[in-house]
Amino acid sequence: QVQLVESGGGLVQAGGSLRLSCAASGRTFSCVAMAWFRQAPGKEREFVGGIERFGGMASYADSVKGRFTISRDNAWNTVFLQMNSLKPEDTAVYYCAAVSRFGYGGSIPQRGDEYDYWGQGTQVTVSS
Repeated sequence: QVQLVESGGGLVQAGGSLRLSCAASGRTFSCVAMAWFRQAPGKEREFVGGIERFGGMASYADSVKGRFTISRDNAWNTVFLQMNSLKPEDTAVYYCAAVSRFGYGGSIPQRGDEYDYWGQGTQVTVSS
């Protein structure tokens, strides 16, 4: 089992920044990638970005490219989501997730149902 705990959410004005953290514990060695998803009220959960355990390659949704950056510590205990130039449409509950298998072609999976472990989520609200 892997436990994931998100932190760092809050209220920020448009154009501001926030840094989310995801603390992982348990059998983290079994996970090949970790990702951030988000879900806004009335909308489906969507992939934000993910990072590989080895090599540190990251991928992002088009909606956040150039504004959000995912990073991890070397011990694979914590994954971060640095969010800059925030927009009101970034308002959502942000979830950390971990996966034990890569997707097609060795890619970081972007479907939530491919992930094995989830955190409880942290609210991010961006005011206009």
